[in-house]
Amino acid sequence: MRTAPTILHLDMDAFYASAEQAAKPSLRGKAVVVGGLGPRGVVATASYEARRFGVHSAMPMGQARRLAPNAAYLVPRFSFYRQISDQVMRLLRELSPLVEPLSLDEAFVDLEAGGVAADEAAARAVGERLRADILRVTGLSGSVGLAVSKMLAKIASEQAKPDGLLLISPGTERELLAPMTVRTLPGVGPATGDHLRRAGITTVGELAEAGEDELVRLLGKAHGGSLYAMALARDERPVVAERDTKSVSVEDTYDVDIHDRVRVRMEVARLADRCVQRLRDAGHSGRTIVLKVRRFDFSTLTRSETLRGPTDDPGVVREAAARLLESVDTTGGVRLLGVGVSGLADYTQEDLFAQAQAQADAEAEAEAGVGGGVAGAGAEGVVG
Repeated sequence: MRTAPTILHLDMDAFYASAEQAAKPSLRGKAVVVGGLGPRGVVATASYEARRFGVHSAMPMGQARRLAPNAAYLVPRFSFYRQISDQVMRLLRELSPLVEPLSLDEAFVDLEAGGVAADEAAARAVGERLRADILRVTGLSGSVGLAVSKMLAKIASEQAKPDGLLLISPGTERELLAPMTVRTLPGVGPATGDHLRRAGITTVGELAEAGEDELVRLLGKAHGGSLYAMALARDERPVVAERDTKSVSVEDTYDVDIHDRVRVRMEVARLADRCVQRLRDAGHSGRTIVLKVRRFDFSTLTRSETLRGPTDDPGVVREAAARLLESVDTTGGVRLLGVGVSGLADYTQEDLFAQAQAQADAEAEAEAGVGGGVAGAGAEGVVG
């Protein structure tokens, strides 16, 4: 564990909505909600003016409209937000070579690796200067957390919102965490929170007091052990500049359930093509094709098929997705479809050899009268 608060976490304030307000003077000081505007749309970001009415991210758009009928409702402009994000990330990379983006509006920075801060005073000065530079360059505000670990820096930036900076001094971490709700810790969602509450544990301090053995008994070895470590403010994760992409996927939610099986097949083929384009843009190929289907009753199924070699061939991905669809009952209607590729690899000559070998194997099987195609896999369904 570090001895100085040299891990910085930046989180831009109400990023999408703030970007729209900065671009359109008529929206400044007004309630702005950005998200999907269809009947099943959800809120991506709400300005702080809209949050006063109870609107928040991930809320159904219909509910948001009831709470704030006079707000401005806008469709996201991701290319515009990415341009602003690129400006912010450039400022972060001027501080350190170790910048770990989490999204367009959020990132960790290792100030120690950049040689710009070795103690508390220097870290605070860097954080304040960063906030001023972001405001100067983009016209937007961001909140900064500084601490000895990633977990604590992220908690600090959340506490600093909006438009603030919080530095957690080394040695004060457990005192700060103790009164906070267990939901403050990463990995504690509604289900885990309810489980802990039923056991009489509602704060981080109570987690620490419960002890590791009790948490392992309640939550299992991995989850219980990690939560106990976090309750003691232990987090040794480094800032990682390059985050490995594990999968590439696309999905669409439909305003009206799709009942026509032919239309479902067409949508899956279209999504497969979009997924492959994204795969190629990232310079990857992949072995496992994944189909996601959310049905009329909100049950979600996934099916997967693993190929013998990595591919970025749209025909191969379309055919695999179509095969996976055959094992899914879409009676009653479909509200969401998605196609993804995982098991990624950089597209190298080895991948070409693997595909050639897979094709040769398939042809040999056909000549021998053995059924089967290029792919061989087990399909597994998961209800979510």
